[in-house]
Parts: sequence; C-alpha cells; structure tokens
Amino acid sequence: MSRPADRLDSWKEIAAYLKRGARTVQRWEREESLPVHRLRHDKLGSVFAYKSELDQWWARRGAGVEPRTEASVAVLPFADLSPERDQQYFCEGTAEEIIAALGRISGLRVASRTASFQAHAAGAGCREIGRRAGVTSLLEGSVRKSGNRLRIAVRLTEAESGFQMWSAQFDRELTEIFALQDEIARHVSDGLGRTLVIAAGAAEGVGAEECYRRGREYYYQYSPESVECALQLFLRAMEIDPASAQAYAGLADCWSYLYLYSDRSEALREQAEWASEKAVELNSACAQARASRALALSLDGRNRLAEAAYEEALRLDPCLFEANYFYARHCFTIGKFARAAELYEQAMSARPDDYQPPLLVAQVYDALGEPENARAARRRGVELARRQLKLHPDDARALYMSANGLVALGEKEKGREAAGRALKIRPGDPMLLYNVGCIFAMLGLGDAALECLSKAATGGIRQRAWYEHDGNLDSIRSHPRFQELIESLV
Repeated sequence: MSRPADRLDSWKEIAAYLKRGARTVQRWEREESLPVHRLRHDKLGSVFAYKSELDQWWARRGAGVEPRTEASVAVLPFADLSPERDQQYFCEGTAEEIIAALGRISGLRVASRTASFQAHAAGAGCREIGRRAGVTSLLEGSVRKSGNRLRIAVRLTEAESGFQMWSAQFDRELTEIFALQDEIARHVSDGLGRTLVIAAGAAEGVGAEECYRRGREYYYQYSPESVECALQLFLRAMEIDPASAQAYAGLADCWSYLYLYSDRSEALREQAEWASEKAVELNSACAQARASRALALSLDGRNRLAEAAYEEALRLDPCLFEANYFYARHCFTIGKFARAAELYEQAMSARPDDYQPPLLVAQVYDALGEPENARAARRRGVELARRQLKLHPDDARALYMSANGLVALGEKEKGREAAGRALKIRPGDPMLLYNVGCIFAMLGLGDAALECLSKAATGGIRQRAWYEHDGNLDSIRSHPRFQELIESLV
C-alpha cells in the first residue's frame, strides 16, 4: 500500500484508499498478532476520521510504535424479565437508546446495533462476541417493567477475560428512562477507567414538539416496531417538557395500539389509561388529549364515555386528524357506518395526502350501499399510496392497504402482488396478517385467508366486532373454521 497524499480529491480515491488500508491492517493483525483496535469504517460520516487514523498507523508503523488500544464497547440486547415477558420491543428500544447515549461520549468507540445484536445472536461467549463486534468490553442488561415502574440492571464486562468491571441496578419511573440512559452511559465511561466526557453539544437535541411530531410519523406506520420507536420519542418529549399533554397523549396511543393489535395484557390497558388521564389533567382544553383519552376508554368497552370524549375533542378542534380518524374507526367497529363515513371524510380534509382514510372509508361506503362513492375513494387512496411507495418502497402498510383497494377495483393480480410484498416485509405483524387475510378472502382464497386471520388473532387482533362487521370477510363468513375463530374471540 503506497503512502497516501495529504489530500485525496475524489470520493473514489478515498474509497480505494480506505479499502486498501483496511486490508493492510487486517493482514498486520493476522501476521504479527498486534493488539490493533478495529478502525471504524462502517459509516460514511467517519470516513475522514478513518483516513486520519490510517495515516497515523503509517507513522506508528514507520517508528515501530505499537498503537494504543482504544476504549470500545458493544451494547447487547437487554433481556426481558417482566412477568408477562411482553416487553421485547421496549427492551430493544432501551438498548438502542443506550447505544445512542454512549455514541455521544468523546473517546469511546461504540459498536453499531447491528454488529452488537448479530454477535450476541450467534450464541457465543464473551470473548467471541467481543471479537465479532470488534470491541474490548460488553454492556449487558435486563428490564423488568410493571405498570409505570422500571427496574433496569446492567453490567459491564471485559470481553477478553469475562470479568465483570461494573454493575448496578436502577429503579425508576417510566418517564425517567432517558435520563437513566445517560446516567448509565456515564457509569460505563467510569467503569472503563477513562476520563470520558459527553462530547460538546451532545446534550443539545431536538425539542419536545419535534420529538412529538416524529413520534406521530412512526406511529402511523402501524407496526409493533414503529410504534415502539414512537413510544421512545414520546418519552423523550416528556423528558424535555414534563408538562406536554401531547407527549402523554402520544404515549397513551402507543399503549392503546399495542393492546389492540399486539398484546391484550391488562398492564398495557392500564398504562394507556394512566397516560391519557395525565394528558387531560395537564391540559383539559387539548383536543389531542381528549381524543387519546377516548381511545383508551374504548379499550374495555366504555363506549358511551369514549364517544363523549371524542365529541369533546371535536368540539375543541373539529379539524384534528386523530379525533376524526380514531372516532371513525371506533364507529366502524360498532356498526355506526354513517357516522364513520362522515368522520373519515373530515379526516381526509385534515390530511389530504394520507392514503389511509380514503381506503378505509371505501369499505364504509360499501356497507352503506354507495358503490360509486366507494370506488372514487379507493381510486384516491390507491393513488396516494402509490405516491407514498415511490418515496418509501418498504412501507408495508401502504402496500397492504393499496392491495385491498386494487382488488376491490378489479385489479386482482396487482393487489395480490402488493399483498405478497407486504408479507415478505413484516410476516409476523398481526395487523398486516389481518389485512392480508381480508385481501385473500376478497380473492376467493379461503384457506389462505383463514390461515392469516388465525395467526392475526393469535398475535393479538382479537376485536370480535372487526371480524363480525368487516365486509371483506363475507366470502368466508359461513366457513366452519371462521365460525370457530369468531367463537374463540372475547
């Protein structure tokens, strides 16, 4: 490898230089067993820093100086010790946030989430995990979550020897999770015996309103993983602004979603109840808080109270998307189709670029015997979903919702292909399985439909009213297996 010039003018030259440098360093490690730390070259943002490190390598190599071993750590997936073992997504989200917090520490090299989790998944011991992730230390942890209380235990281990360097246990309120993650990061720096400080500007971040806005974007992707990301962002908004009613409302919506579409645990319902009450307590005039309160009230069938809360949200802000959208879904579930159609139309006015309301109201128009309105709504929804997929081709919800519209419009092959693509992206998502089951039923694929619906019910989609009122399922309604499925729902 030739000594590089002080300046490389093109990205092509830089890429070639880094590739040659990585191979050379790896050869030195193999042939001379040098205690070489692995240089970061996995992110484009570190490319110039990596070039600088390689230049320093040349200088040390020429002077016969053995390079210093840099402090490095991999954060492994946290174990779920909650009584119901239902907090996998929260545990992974907590580990990811700690990775982010550690990444803000100057002088500490942190393995990426992918490298850390893949090394751990291989089932190897500490030394092998450290080798695979290219780090000298490992941070392991566990989470026990009950209601609004958390118990997080963490330990820092030396990868080579397996000796424990530091451990601690923290009992906190859920709202303190982000402050705790930064506290753990500081303990890790101390445990590594380094004088490491939070990098300049690391404490600066986006505001509560921005966290809330981004959280809503994740929420409307409608998957357990995206809702977990939304939950973390709403928690961050609460940490920045403890008086944010919107942040509590967002958190309530996440727990309501998980209860409805993923895990029917009473703990999740109680958490949604608590957060929605807190949102209204903080700002009784906040329409978003009222809408989220209504959604939480509907979880255990308090429909009269839920509808009163929705009406109050609309009185406060008739154009609020969530109030119209959540209320429309509620009305559809209980068979109030005319009111559902009205609310979906208002939701479309609030967010004219959103593909979801037009595709959902089309089914309501079918139930009302208005085929022309249904067809017009589907055409609009399919076109909006197509625009979304041009920007985000892996949006599984846009795929399966547009698939439903396409099949209903007679474009069956296109619809079936879109549904298949969605299944490949998120094969275990209960919400997706329910919707694909509906699509298969519309296509006359009864056995495939029942298979998807059974998996959806097992995964958490257990709203009996959905199965009873969903016109997409009419072709299999008399099937004995469908009747058995209905009877199994509570």
